[in-house]
Parts: sequence; structure tokens; C-alpha cells
Amino acid sequence: MRKLMTLLILISLSVPLFAGNYINDKAHTSVGFKVTHMVISKVKGEFKDFDIQLNFDPANLPASSVSATIQIASVNTDEKKRDDHLRSPDFFDAAKYPVMTFVSDNITKTSTGYVANGTLTIHGISKKIGLPFTVTGPIKDPWGNVRIGISAQTTINRHDFKVKWSKTMDGGGLVVGNDVDINISAEFIKNKK
Repeated sequence: MRKLMTLLILISLSVPLFAGNYINDKAHTSVGFKVTHMVISKVKGEFKDFDIQLNFDPANLPASSVSATIQIASVNTDEKKRDDHLRSPDFFDAAKYPVMTFVSDNITKTSTGYVANGTLTIHGISKKIGLPFTVTGPIKDPWGNVRIGISAQTTINRHDFKVKWSKTMDGGGLVVGNDVDINISAEFIKNKK
């Protein structure tokens, strides 16, 4: 009973510590994706240039929100020829559609974490999605900052956003899969203002 009371007190003390506006620590954040290549493997990539805004209060989820703007031209799969192809009109058409965005409508609690429900816009097309995520922390770093970690994963079909380039192999199967796994690992510092 004493352990339970101690735990409840610690949780209640951490909520005010938790609540607030957070600045993304880009040096400790990755916005990545994986897609099947020729049916046999997954190719990984990430976007290097992004801005993520987070307001988070687990005790007041209606006041919580997240938004992200990702620069398409910053795509990086460690293969220049492939990256140039991804930027081209065959895929993202970065010249015409330079950014991808996500803006939450609301954040809800689940049995395993949270879901940011909102609008994802890629290639000029907007779709409603749910982005499940978990939160680690808060902790105080050695410089007195409050930090939290966010881990988010979901899968989208690139055809829903008219990112349609593909080829079928002689034996069947697609050179590039339709489903894209999105993986975000982000660190945030609570704004002291």
C-alpha cells in the first residue's frame, strides 16, 4: 500500500513538470521511413530537415497538440541516385510540393500510449490519419532542462497520396512496395518561457 501511495504521489508531482510547450531537439530526433524493395528487403530513409511543434499535457489532452513540417528535398537514403529519383515527379515532386505536413486535430489516450489524430498532407493531398505514439519521461537533464521522448509509428499507403511510381518485376511483385512504414523517434525540451 505504501509503495502504491508513493507511486501516486510521484505521478501527481510529475504532471505539472510534464505539461507545457516543447522545443524539438533536432540533434536527437529522426523522422524515418521504410519501404519494401523488390519484395525481399526493406529500404530505410529519413528526412533531415523538419520542424516539430509540441504542446503536451497528459492531464489535459484537449489542450495538447502536435504539428510537423518536413522538407521533401531533405530525403536521404544514403544513395544519391535514389534520393534524386524520390525528389523527382515520379515520386514526391519536391519542386512542386516542397513540404509534407501533419497537423493534429486532437490527441487521445489509449491503453498503450496516445494517438495524435490529424491531417497528413503529402504531394498536395490531405488525408486524416491516426499517429500512435508513446512518451518516455519526463526527466531533468544535467543542465536543468525538462525532457521527454516521443516514439511514433504508423503505416500509410503511398498511393493514397498519389505517389505512384512503380514497376512490376518479371516474376511478379513490385519493385517498390505500396505500404510505407513511418518511424519517428524524437526528443523534446520543455520551453522555460
